[in-house]
Amino acid sequence: MPKGRAVPDRFKNWQLPVNTLDFDKKPEDTRVVVAMSGGVDSSVVAGILKQQGYDVLGITLQLYDHGAAVHRAGSCCAGQDIDDARRVCETLGIPHYVLDYEKRFRDTVINPFMESYVAGETPIPCVSCNQTVKFADLLATAKELGADALATGHYIRSRRNPAPGNASRRALYRPADADRDQSYFLFATTQEQIDYLRFPLGGLPKAETRKLAEEMGLVVAKKADSQDICFVPQGKYTDVINKLKPNAALSGDIVHLDGRVLGQHEGILHYTIGQRRGIGIATGEPLYVVYLDARSRRVIVGPKEALETHRVYLRDVNWLGDTALVDAAAGEGFACFAKVRSTRAPTPAVLHADQRGIYVDLSVGEAGIAPGQACALYSAPGDDARVYGGGFIERSEREPAAEASLKALLASAVAA
Repeated sequence: MPKGRAVPDRFKNWQLPVNTLDFDKKPEDTRVVVAMSGGVDSSVVAGILKQQGYDVLGITLQLYDHGAAVHRAGSCCAGQDIDDARRVCETLGIPHYVLDYEKRFRDTVINPFMESYVAGETPIPCVSCNQTVKFADLLATAKELGADALATGHYIRSRRNPAPGNASRRALYRPADADRDQSYFLFATTQEQIDYLRFPLGGLPKAETRKLAEEMGLVVAKKADSQDICFVPQGKYTDVINKLKPNAALSGDIVHLDGRVLGQHEGILHYTIGQRRGIGIATGEPLYVVYLDARSRRVIVGPKEALETHRVYLRDVNWLGDTALVDAAAGEGFACFAKVRSTRAPTPAVLHADQRGIYVDLSVGEAGIAPGQACALYSAPGDDARVYGGGFIERSEREPAAEASLKALLASAVAA
């Protein structure tokens, strides 16, 4: 095994006399698997844990046929990134393994992403990847290797939250660096997974992470951050979908909320809810995509006010509160804060669970909410707010007039 690089004096201060991962044993007796994407964040996690004396193993997942992504800045889990992870492990003097998860990634992330997008939704494949490949399959592999924990480079915090009969229970909290907050993409992490996972970067700003990478002499210290959707070259979703699902782009009508047919489109996958530019029609009034009717292949447009949303219904809800969801959200509901976009701060909301389903009332209206997006729930708006979980948006309710017009239009017959 290559000898690890000497660690700078400043970094030696991280060597603490206690187990920083909250295990009741010495660091050297604690095995930790680090999920290494080849980026700076996970590489620094491995370096921190190595210096603190843990028994560290690095694992990189090859998730897709890298092809054009090999030399593309912002890619991850492909050719160059795997090589970068290997070189980091050599510098740190820790074992490194590469696991081929291409088929699993295609079946559980890429294919569902395409089906959802074609159905008029706005899917978030990063959540699916965390749910399946990273926090299910890789976590199981870590346990098979005898690891006490799986550590990642996500910017989120976890700490002990003992519950009766479960002294090892943990809870999730937003990170110190709000600009790097990844809690929105981790709302679906189950309680069992949270208890096993560790997030060493939760208390660090990104700038400090890069400084540590430079001091450790890591090749990735100045490497560009990976983009949200790793398997979509240049961010062009339609290119990927057309390649893997050639018959997805079927033409149809562009229809106003009032029922007027304004033009034709070449596939709803070219549109997103809230879109204004590039719709392909000229009417003299500003129009926005209000709804994508996949069943009838219609792009429904309307004025900006038709996008205003105050209620969202959720599916596949993951609840991380201390009491059962049906109890916490019964009656007047559960007061909390919600995010329906990763780039927004949490805003006041009330979570309900009744005969109508599980839904969230937003005190501040949001424009352009689409099915498939996530709604993450928090205890407060600040950077140390607890994550209560969340769900995927199944449908939303607009202001009454727009909602009535949309329902009437969706109920109308479409000419053959």
